[in-house]
Amino acid sequence: MQTIKILLSVCVVMMFSLSVHVKAASDDYVLGAGDMVKIEVFGEDDLTVETRLTNAGIVSYPFLGDIRLAGRTLDQIELIIDRGLRGDYLIDPLVSVSIVEHRPFFIDGEVQKPGGYPFQPGISIDKAVALAGGYTERANRNNIVVRRLVNGQEQRFQ
Repeated sequence: MQTIKILLSVCVVMMFSLSVHVKAASDDYVLGAGDMVKIEVFGEDDLTVETRLTNAGIVSYPFLGDIRLAGRTLDQIELIIDRGLRGDYLIDPLVSVSIVEHRPFFIDGEVQKPGGYPFQPGISIDKAVALAGGYTERANRNNIVVRRLVNGQEQRFQ
């Protein structure tokens, strides 16, 4: 029985260590429409939610109601849920929020296979082009424009 408890404890520590390692790569990542996230509270299976964010970026969470996830980092969401559950519902909740699947990015123009591809933390323009099959013969490699939406405003980088 003691061996099982120790093994279970080691598994729990490893699970959260892995979660922290994966999360470290996403610390600054801001959630948006299309991201799939998983919210877990250790020892509280009924508080586990896995959902894909819609354009509204709001998820309905047990006991807390609607929570805006879009525009926030994983750490910010963990803090919001921890504060909401602490006291009234749980004494010391251990909240973990992770990205199950990143929203896609889109590449168009003179690449072999334009379209949507799954985002990968740390992806570069060269890697994105490689995912799209490389440049076409007509591509101007000196004229690349990156567009992104931040707080509803489009930003362009050349």
